[in-house]
Amino acid sequence: MDLMTAPPRSGATGILRLVSGEVALRRWAIASLVANIAIVVTGGVVRLTASGLGCPTWPRCTDDSYVSHPALGIHGIIEFGNRLLTFVLIIIAVLTWVTAMRARLAGRSRRGVRRVATAMALGIPAQGVIGGITVLTHLNPFVVALHFLLSMVLITLAVWLVRTAYRLERKPVEPMIAAIVTATFVAMWIAVWLGTITTGSGPHAGDLGSRRTGWSIQTSAHIHAIAVYVAIAGTALILWLARSRAVVLLLAVEIIQVGIGLSQYHLGLPIGLVTAHLLGASLAVAAVSNLWFSVRPVHSRRAGA
Repeated sequence: MDLMTAPPRSGATGILRLVSGEVALRRWAIASLVANIAIVVTGGVVRLTASGLGCPTWPRCTDDSYVSHPALGIHGIIEFGNRLLTFVLIIIAVLTWVTAMRARLAGRSRRGVRRVATAMALGIPAQGVIGGITVLTHLNPFVVALHFLLSMVLITLAVWLVRTAYRLERKPVEPMIAAIVTATFVAMWIAVWLGTITTGSGPHAGDLGSRRTGWSIQTSAHIHAIAVYVAIAGTALILWLARSRAVVLLLAVEIIQVGIGLSQYHLGLPIGLVTAHLLGASLAVAAVSNLWFSVRPVHSRRAGA
């Protein structure tokens, strides 16, 4: 993969230097990944502190103000603070996009980087709109789940961008191994989706008056756990067939995440552990995406072909 960028002109401003060059692309790719993981955690804090309706409307915080005020108390501060973080993400996404547009890339990498950077730049405001809908629907658990899942998509895209910016090549593997990697990737996504159903059935609704899914949290948690164990089994099988840093990293994240998940379930969902579990979910998606993007199937040539 030939990744090169045009050097800035001699009279380029500091802003141009900020979005020019291979190093800049790497930095913004990492910043995008970190920021999208961070917003998942801060969004979780909003829900876990029952501050989901701290600003009771959208796009304004109240009917007559765009910002929080003392009457809304600590919940208003927490919710409005999380909304402000969206603007930080937008700035990072725009600077990442500008850097990607200025980069000179070879072949499909050029189109891929530009498309992914564009998708991420559009994904952040889309997240803001979905976040607004969650407020307007009084934290409907299914809309909240969509809000979370879009963040997972953005994390996956950010991982691809980081790998491309660092010129990390895909390792050629047998088609069977590639298929197991894909199955593990899918299993992890199913586990994450089932995790949103479990969360939507639990006590942390984001506001004391918000509705729940109405499903049994015990049943949801057990089904969610099955999907997690399938993902771990797939990871262990990949490790046995083809060792790599990516698969070791994924297995380590999965083991820690299972430990946190079991602990929070049996301890009655304490806020600290639930927050850690949200961080773990983000890291698990990042790790499984890294593994998925690290391999490519290679078919053996037939004799005499």
